[in-house]
Amino acid sequence: MIIDMNDDNVMSIAQLREFLKLSQNATFTSKDVDEAYAWIGRTLGKFRYTRLQKKDKHIVKEYLMSITGYSETQIDRLIARKKKVGRIVKPKRTQPTFPRVYTTEDLALLIEVDNAECRRTGGALKKTLADMFLVYGDKRFERLAHISVSHIYNLRGTRVYESGSLQYTKTNPTPVNIGIRTKPQPEGKPGYIRVDSVHQGDLDKRKGVYHINMVDEVTQTEVVSTVEGISEMFLIPALHIALAQFPFRILSFHSDNGSEYINKYTAKLLNTLMIEQTKSRARHCNDNSHVEGKNNFVVRKHFGYTHIPKKYAQVINDFNRTRLNPYLFYHRQCAFAEEQVDERGKIKKVYKDYRTPCEKLLSLEGVDEYLKEGVTVESLKKNMMTQTHLVAAQEMQAAKQKLFAQFRHA
Repeated sequence: MIIDMNDDNVMSIAQLREFLKLSQNATFTSKDVDEAYAWIGRTLGKFRYTRLQKKDKHIVKEYLMSITGYSETQIDRLIARKKKVGRIVKPKRTQPTFPRVYTTEDLALLIEVDNAECRRTGGALKKTLADMFLVYGDKRFERLAHISVSHIYNLRGTRVYESGSLQYTKTNPTPVNIGIRTKPQPEGKPGYIRVDSVHQGDLDKRKGVYHINMVDEVTQTEVVSTVEGISEMFLIPALHIALAQFPFRILSFHSDNGSEYINKYTAKLLNTLMIEQTKSRARHCNDNSHVEGKNNFVVRKHFGYTHIPKKYAQVINDFNRTRLNPYLFYHRQCAFAEEQVDERGKIKKVYKDYRTPCEKLLSLEGVDEYLKEGVTVESLKKNMMTQTHLVAAQEMQAAKQKLFAQFRHA
């Protein structure tokens, strides 16, 4: 209901205070904003607001808020405007206005098409709207035939559109039923491989080589392969060759959720080799921490962070196969954790046991049943004793320096 506010009989602050006590539920409803602003201006002038004490100013503001329903922030803004220009008027609109092109009927057509097509992209919808008029001759789409993609999204954001369109949700990731999302439990058996990729940097938008790092969880046997890229064209042959370099049978292949490993090509290869594929669990960032630690202490330590062009992938891979991987297996010492339980029941890992992966493998009970065909305990011991740790490391370093010289002179 619209009522007129007549407060000519209210002339003092004391009357205002009494009025607020007795008429807290009274509400002044103006016919328009100009009327409300004019009344506020008259009230401020009548009570000489600028000359009042602070406590009396508060009474006047409460009176204005109680009668008009405006917030304190809005009343403060109107008072400031009164002080600045001497009166309160609605500011003139300075933003330019444009004639409305698309009618309510056009918006209804847009909603109808969007609902029928399950909310396509703006470009696809624009083509449909244009075809409806230009190809099929539906004159209802005459204006919509020339709508821009950006304005389609503007109209989609209006309240009218949202109330009339079907409910929709944002794009959800498609579940990939490749690999089991679990942490492998080797139970002391070799053959549970952790795998990760290490990129050798970019230079001038040119990709460097990728290192594929595979580490056995129990024995820490490590095989590093280098490829030009992580697409299936390079990765599948590299995985096949790398898996063959392990002296024992591979039972499990665990990676993060990257698409270079979670894809149908890798799954087909592992199925052929009868290897179980697992992947890291959500919110368990340490599921693949074993190989990530090796990325830093082995791959980065030997190859660094500098960009290496992908044309050198093959020569690096030859170095890995003939020098680096044998050194890592037969001669590089690794720390193996021993779990100790304190008086509070807390498990603490202590690293006192240092062995090479080969020594760790040979120390396992019933090791013969894990080895591949053609690999024996005697052959492993013979290969391990062919060179000392020092000579193997020196020859590996010399080969690496010769390899890096090719990069510098390229």
